[in-house]
Amino acid sequence: MNQNIWNYIFIGISFAIYIVIALRSRAGSTKEYYTAGGGVSPLANGMATAADWMSAATFISMAGLIASKGYDGAQYLMGWTGGFVLLTILMVPYLRKFGKATVPDFVGDRYYSKTARGVAVICAIFICMTYIMGQMRGVGVVFSQLFEISITSGVLIGSAIVFFYAGLGGMKGITYTQVAQYCVMALAYTIPAIFIAIVMTDSFLPQLGLIGTVKDGVPFLDKINNINQELGFQEYTASKISTLNMFCITAALMCGTAGLPHVIVRFFTVKNVKAVRKSACWTLGFIAVIYLTAPAIGAFSRVNLIEKLHTTSYEETPAWFKDFEKTEQMSWVDKNGDGKIQYFGKGKSDQNTDSVFKGKKPSLAAEDQLGAHGQRLITNEIDNTNPNELWFGADIMVMANPHMAGLPKWVIALLMAGCIAAALSTAAGLLLVLSTAISHDLMKNIVNPNISDKQEVKYARIASFVALSVAAYFGINPPADLIAKTVAFAFGLAASSFFPTLLMGIFSKRVNKQGGIAGMIAGITFTSTYIIYFVGWGTTDQLWWGISPEGIGVIGMLLNFAVAFIVSAVTPAPPESVQKMVDRIHNPKGAGESSH
Repeated sequence: MNQNIWNYIFIGISFAIYIVIALRSRAGSTKEYYTAGGGVSPLANGMATAADWMSAATFISMAGLIASKGYDGAQYLMGWTGGFVLLTILMVPYLRKFGKATVPDFVGDRYYSKTARGVAVICAIFICMTYIMGQMRGVGVVFSQLFEISITSGVLIGSAIVFFYAGLGGMKGITYTQVAQYCVMALAYTIPAIFIAIVMTDSFLPQLGLIGTVKDGVPFLDKINNINQELGFQEYTASKISTLNMFCITAALMCGTAGLPHVIVRFFTVKNVKAVRKSACWTLGFIAVIYLTAPAIGAFSRVNLIEKLHTTSYEETPAWFKDFEKTEQMSWVDKNGDGKIQYFGKGKSDQNTDSVFKGKKPSLAAEDQLGAHGQRLITNEIDNTNPNELWFGADIMVMANPHMAGLPKWVIALLMAGCIAAALSTAAGLLLVLSTAISHDLMKNIVNPNISDKQEVKYARIASFVALSVAAYFGINPPADLIAKTVAFAFGLAASSFFPTLLMGIFSKRVNKQGGIAGMIAGITFTSTYIIYFVGWGTTDQLWWGISPEGIGVIGMLLNFAVAFIVSAVTPAPPESVQKMVDRIHNPKGAGESSH
C-alpha cells in the first residue's frame, strides 16, 4: 500500500472513534456542557488535560523550534513545563474549591463586580482567539501535507470537524474525546522517536540517545555541534539570544500557563479538590511522556535534514522533499548554479534559515514554471548576502522526520493522526471556553440573567461558530510565521491579565474591585499593544531592553500587579463577605470535600 492509503486508514479510524465518542457523550444540560457534570475521574481528566495542553504548538512546532534554534528553543519546553507546576500548585485547587464553572465566574464574584466579569470575558476572548489561531494554523499545515492541498483548504476542513464535535458535546463530549486523542498523540510521538533513536544511536530510549553516542562512537551532541559549526551555524547547545530575553520568554510562558482559562476549566470537571490534586499528578505524568521526548526529536531531525539534503543534487533528492516543496513547507534556490542543495549559515551568530529570501516564507511560482534542474521556482526576492540555499519551516520538522529517517509507512501514518489529534484537541477546548465566556459569563450573567438553560446552550453554539470562523481566517492569515510563536502571544496575554488577577484574588484580601479591574486592563492593554506593534510594524532594534513580543507578557504582568496594589491602596477595602470568601478559598480545611 502507498503512503496515502496508510494515512487514510489511521486517520479514518481515529476520526471514527472521536465522532462516536462525541455522539455518545452529548451534553444534556448546561452543567454537562460547561463542566461535564463534575464527575470525571482523575485519571480520565489527567489524560484529557494533557491532550488539551499538548496543542499543535507542542506536538508540531516545539520540536521544530528546537531543531532550528537548538538551545534557544528550550525556552518553550521549560516555560510550558514549569508553568503547569505553577498552575497546579497556585491556582486550580483553590479555584476548584470556589466551585464556579469559568474563570470570569471567579473574577466576577471575587471582585464583586459585573464590570470585573465583563473585563475578564474580554480577556478570555482575546487570549483564546490568539491561541486558537495557532491551532487552526496547525490543522491547516497537517491537512495540507496529508491531502496535498493548500493550507487554506486544510484550515477550512479542520474548522468544520472541530465545530461538529465541540459544539455538539460541550465539555462532556470534549473530555472523553480528548482521552482518546491523548492515546493517539502519545503513541504517535514516541513510536517514531524510538525507531529513529535505534537507527541513529542504537539506544531504545530517545532521551538516552540524545545524550549518548552515535554508531561511530562520537557523542551525539558533539556530532550535532560539529555539524552546525562546519556549516557556519552557532553550536547547537549554545544560546544566541540575550539572557534577559530568554528569562522573559520562559517566565511569560510559565505565568501564562497558570492563567490559561481553557486549562483551568478542565479541573472543574472532577468531583472535589482532592480529585483535582490527583488529576494534576496524572496530567504531569502524561505530559512528561511527550515533553521529555521533544528535545531528542528536534536534534534527530536536524541531523537527518543535513545528512539527507546538504550537497545532494536536486535530481537525487528523495521524493519526500519534493512533496514538502509542493506544499511550500520546504524550498531550494540554486544560488551558485551547481544543481546541489547547499545549507549554510551566515556565520556563527546567525542560525536563521529564512535568510534565503528577503521575505519570511517562500512563495512558489506556477507548477509548470520549473528551474534548470526541475525544481519549483519561487517568486520571492532572493537574499544573496547568505550562501544558504535551503529553506524549511520549523513547523514541518516533526512530520518530515520519519520521512527523512526512512521509517515504515504505518509509522508515518500514525504520526499524521497524532498531529491532527493535537491540533483538534486544543482547538476544541479553546472553542468551548470562548463559547462559554459569551453565553454564560456575558449573556447569562451580565446581559440577560433570565435566559433558560436551553437558550444558554444555543448562544454557546452560535458563539462557537462565530469564534471558529474568525480563528479560521487568522489560521489562514496568521499573525506570526510559526505556530509556537503565535501561541506564545496568547501566553503573554494570559500572564499579563489573568495570572496576577487570579493570584491576588486567591491570596490577598486587600485587593478590591477597582484594583483588580485596573490591573487587568493595564496589563493586557500594554502587552497586546506591544505585540501588535512589533508583529505589524516594529523592528528588532526598537525592542524595549531587547525583549521580544513573546516575552513582553512578564512586563505586563508586573504592571498588572503594580496597578492593582496601588489602586487598591487608595480605594476602600473589599466587603467583609469577600474577605471571608478569600479565607475560605485558601484554607486547607475540607480539601477532600465537595466544593458545592
